[in-house]
Amino acid sequence: MLKEFQEFAVKGNVVDLAIGVIIGAAFGRIVESLVGDMIMPIFGALGGLDFSNYFIGLSKEVTATNLADAKKQGAVLAWGHFLTVAINFLIIAGALFFVVKGINILRRRVAAEQPAKASEPPRQEKLLEEIRDLMAKKS
Repeated sequence: MLKEFQEFAVKGNVVDLAIGVIIGAAFGRIVESLVGDMIMPIFGALGGLDFSNYFIGLSKEVTATNLADAKKQGAVLAWGHFLTVAINFLIIAGALFFVVKGINILRRRVAAEQPAKASEPPRQEKLLEEIRDLMAKKS
């Protein structure tokens, strides 16, 4: 059983998946920082777009003016936080679209620069051609 687990854990697919997950998590933090620290402040400076503290109190006990205190007082509908997360998603999706588009352009350029390889016939066809040629010489 230990040997079977060892074979499973060391397979290339499992290791590749683990590396992908780790890199994905690190890339997620980079994108989160890009949106939160670079892009959203620009939107905030342009029009004061900070929706994170917009909420509707669902009970009369909620009298606070910021979301953190309001959540302590009772149930709130934090629509501003949801709107901020939705805007972040759209920004992230747009940024990733342009990253993927750039990668695809680079791949096409690299593919266009590489000379087209003449497709070699399979070994079986070569052998059949040799047999045909030998038979043609005999007759």
